[in-house]
Amino acid sequence: QVQLVESGGGLVQPGGSLRLSCAASGSIFSINVMAWYRQAPGKQRELVARFTRGGNTNYADSVKGRFTISRDNAKNTVSLQMNSLKPEDTAVYYCYADTQWFQQTTKYWGQGTQVTVSS
Repeated sequence: QVQLVESGGGLVQPGGSLRLSCAASGSIFSINVMAWYRQAPGKQRELVARFTRGGNTNYADSVKGRFTISRDNAKNTVSLQMNSLKPEDTAVYYCYADTQWFQQTTKYWGQGTQVTVSS
């Protein structure tokens, strides 16, 4: 079992910045991928940024150049630095992690944190 706890959401003006953090606890030794997803009202949940244990990252096209994902394996945390925020970034942001045991993958989600970009 893995527990994910998010922090850092809030209200920010367009062009501003926020930093989201996620702390993992429990059976963290088996964590493979950590990532951030988001879901806006009326839309499907989408991948924002992804960080593998080996250090590979990828981003949604809509956030490239503005968002940066980082991961500290020793502290079992993943963060998302969000700069130059736009109103369309408004969504509930979810921390994600998965673990692998043999051929089984288990997915874990944080509770979500609201990010609102508005003037």
